[in-house]
Amino acid sequence: MAGSAQHHSKLEDAETQVDHLLGNEYEHEPVPAAARRSLFSVTLVWAGFPMIITGAMTGSILVLGMGFSRALTAMIIGNLIMLAYVGALGVLGTRRGVNFALLASVVFGKKGYVLASGLLSTLLLGWYAVQTGITGALVSSTYGISYVLMTVIAGLLYIGITFVGVRGLHYIGLVSIPLFVILGVWVAADAASTTSWAAIMAYPGNNGAASMPLGVGLTVVVALFIDAGTVTADFNRWARTPRDSFLATFSAFPFANIVAMLVGGVMTAALAVPNANPFGADNMFGYMNHMQLGWLSILAFVFLYLNLGSVCSHCLYNSATGWSRIVGTHMRVAAVILGFIGIAVAAGNIWAFFIQWLSLLGVLVPPIGAIILVDQYVIRPDSKVSVDFRPTAFGAWAIGSAVGLFVENAAPEYSTAISSMLVGGIAYWALSAMTKPAVQTA
Repeated sequence: MAGSAQHHSKLEDAETQVDHLLGNEYEHEPVPAAARRSLFSVTLVWAGFPMIITGAMTGSILVLGMGFSRALTAMIIGNLIMLAYVGALGVLGTRRGVNFALLASVVFGKKGYVLASGLLSTLLLGWYAVQTGITGALVSSTYGISYVLMTVIAGLLYIGITFVGVRGLHYIGLVSIPLFVILGVWVAADAASTTSWAAIMAYPGNNGAASMPLGVGLTVVVALFIDAGTVTADFNRWARTPRDSFLATFSAFPFANIVAMLVGGVMTAALAVPNANPFGADNMFGYMNHMQLGWLSILAFVFLYLNLGSVCSHCLYNSATGWSRIVGTHMRVAAVILGFIGIAVAAGNIWAFFIQWLSLLGVLVPPIGAIILVDQYVIRPDSKVSVDFRPTAFGAWAIGSAVGLFVENAAPEYSTAISSMLVGGIAYWALSAMTKPAVQTA
């Protein structure tokens, strides 16, 4: 027993020293005013998240399925919805200075939050594994290098960025954002030079048969970052003021996310490749390598690792922040453990099986954020953690998710994510009104 206690003490001392060197991540308490970061820093953290090659691939998928002009409409509307949703949740994190797990404790209960935070943290770990697997797959198929080796190297690099903490997200954004802007604008402009802007705007979709409804397009746009957008308090708790928080969110939605989507969308519409495969060679990474210029291929290789390193480190940071609160450990310890789990999933080449599952579970996420918004802005502003479980929150979550699943299966032409979000929020408001005395005491 004495030996175990001594070992635990040494581990705590080591973790304290790391926190002193790299900075405290405040997993279990509000971020104090003195530790808050500048608007520039929080903006780098947020803008570096969606400005990624996966966003460009998503833009390509939208243009292939909807045609360019309708896809552009979905991009704009979807990103404005994300701005309102993520921006409002982010301000809550800034005002309280707490991460998502601590914020969810107020709304779902000091034990009930585990279900919401655990779900989102696990989903984000899944996306970390998927993006790490995409890194290895693109490099392996392009350069003929071992998939497992490239995936493991990518995963270790991304764990290292996350381990540094919010500073690591700052630094990766400082590099990945300008690199994406320069290369992305060049790829889009170079592809567009092969045709006219009128032809791009009139592009009808894959083989001239765009079939994706606007509602499905909106779901694609919203679902791409709804998981991370819901846990936005993990990032926005570092902002100094609500104004800084909202501006940082604006840098991601609509700005960075639309830039990324347009890079892929413009390239796809300009080239008009029949049966294009954005997750194969028909993306900006494949476009650069297709030029067959040695220096550009090397730059594309570096760009891919740095760019996907941004989204992977953000997802792992969110996952580690949530699970560190749940199990009572440090974020950095959780990042290493979860990171290796993600590497195993990615290197085992089973990550592709997770995409449909993760997307399906995405219908469970939008009601969570909507319930928090209604609770903290309308029903119980400035409330504290008081009970273990709050039934009204879980009831509304179930109703919103049920509607989302119904829309997904019976009415796919409507937006699954938006439907579940709206119904979840309305259901929570209605249930709170029906149980008003209980809400006041809880």
